[in-house]
Amino acid sequence: MTNIEEIKEALKQVKYPGFSRDILSFGLVKAVEFEGGNLVVKIEVATKDANVPQQIFKDCHAVLDGMAGVGDVKVDIDVKDAPEAAGGAVGKSSIPGVKRVIAVASGKGGVGKSTVAANLAVALAARGLKVGLCDCDLYGPSVAQMFGTTARPDANEQDEIIPIEAHGLKLMSMGFLLEDNSPVIVRGPMATRYTQQFLRQVAWGELDVLVLDLPPGTGDIQLTIVQTVAVDGAVIVTTPQEVALIDARKAVAMFAKVNVPILGLIENMAWFEGDDGKRYYIFGEEGGVREAEHMNVPLLAQIPIDLATGRGGDAGTPVALIDPKKNKVSAAFHAMVAELNV
Repeated sequence: MTNIEEIKEALKQVKYPGFSRDILSFGLVKAVEFEGGNLVVKIEVATKDANVPQQIFKDCHAVLDGMAGVGDVKVDIDVKDAPEAAGGAVGKSSIPGVKRVIAVASGKGGVGKSTVAANLAVALAARGLKVGLCDCDLYGPSVAQMFGTTARPDANEQDEIIPIEAHGLKLMSMGFLLEDNSPVIVRGPMATRYTQQFLRQVAWGELDVLVLDLPPGTGDIQLTIVQTVAVDGAVIVTTPQEVALIDARKAVAMFAKVNVPILGLIENMAWFEGDDGKRYYIFGEEGGVREAEHMNVPLLAQIPIDLATGRGGDAGTPVALIDPKKNKVSAAFHAMVAELNV
């Protein structure tokens, strides 16, 4: 006799359109009611794309209709509009020419978020995708250094900023607009304006993926981005230690409030491997693994502390440019991208 757990297991076959993750792990299934052979599945989706609920409805019936012991199947989908920005002035919208937007976030600084964002973008480009990387950290921009360019962007005839290109990616960062020792001294409203300009007044052209390197925390800039731009998913970066995991949970909670799916968690600085081949867990062991299980999201990768990674970032050559067969960290980033199935 079929039971609710078997029904939920079947629903894991239903992927959110465009992603490799299922609707159950995204938290879209709000209730499963099964009585007397009659089944009701209640799903909640926040989207402005009518094709999304239609595809989910179709795929749910494909896996549920005909199950042993199941008679009438009703899939009830509650479609909600994406939330509006603060003040209700502007709703989420897509960036012209950009097919998908992925945010890389962390609750706190110092966990290697920008390194992850840079190498994620490189690994995506290695799959033949057209990729852009927007450094949204105005106060601590690092993309210019990580990609080894000090070029200054020009403007086109439409007064749009032309992004810098390096290693096959299109890049935008406050670091391209400032001298190395120049601090960014702007208050909240102006910082928000700069961020919106980077997203909407940059001539990104046709991109398969735009990776957003968000600043650490859950402040004005982060909220502005996720409330005004249709972000398709977020990747959370943390180290194994509890002090980082506490803030990672806050980042997850922020994305949940604005209906941005969590694509997965990356445990950075997971260990250091000595010349003896032994792993030394400097920041604690498998904190990210346990947290991913607790959040019910995929653990996308465990990235060890690695000399080539640090040196590559300083030299402007992200480690993911190395042949994955020759570097374990590069291999981890490329495997992570394959798991994302972007």
